[in-house]
Amino acid sequence: MDPDAQEAAPTTILVVEDSLAISDVAATALRFQGYDVVQVADGLDGLTHATTHPVDLIVLDVMLPGMDGFEVCRRLREQDVPTPVLFLTARGDLDDRVRGLDVGGDDYLPKPFTVDELTLRVAAILRRANPAPITETLQVGSLSLDPATLEASRDGRSIELSATEYRLLHYLMVNEGVVLSKSRILEAVWGDDGDHNPNVVELYIGYLRRKLDGDHPPLIETRRGLGYLLREDSA
Repeated sequence: MDPDAQEAAPTTILVVEDSLAISDVAATALRFQGYDVVQVADGLDGLTHATTHPVDLIVLDVMLPGMDGFEVCRRLREQDVPTPVLFLTARGDLDDRVRGLDVGGDDYLPKPFTVDELTLRVAAILRRANPAPITETLQVGSLSLDPATLEASRDGRSIELSATEYRLLHYLMVNEGVVLSKSRILEAVWGDDGDHNPNVVELYIGYLRRKLDGDHPPLIETRRGLGYLLREDSA
């Protein structure tokens, strides 16, 4: 047996869903793809497991007994748990989708969904959360981003980023000085699955601005009708 295969830890996914039928279908499909799957049916149990047992991704229903999915995700981020979260939401409920991203979720999947949609979405999130390693530190003025450690800082001040915020900042920095449209950012950061509201880009740009700027000159500039660009001491 390949020694590397022995050392590689399996990818573990936590499914938090109170409908046994949906949970079992999701778990079966994910196990068929080679993932280890843990199933819980209560929001509080999901929060406890996610904070005490490291997992690689959480599939999290919104409507749960004990604690709803939004509150579970909010508390995870409050406790600095960076595990990617895929929300399961009611079809067409835009408020649920925006709120899920606002509390720190990484993506959402409307119900009802097919097992192919689920497994493709899970694979895309895991790819984004575990990009190919890059060792060169990115620098724009006083802002630095170390892809090896996923850490950002400005003038020596450490900046904590969620997984999605990191991907967005990385994309802006590698395209320093280039105006990037919302659709281009959406495809690069969230994936080209055609199921995202472009307003999520504006939402996360706002998050980054609050974290990056403080008393410093703004780094991210809005070009109305065109998109966004990042450059040193943007005005």
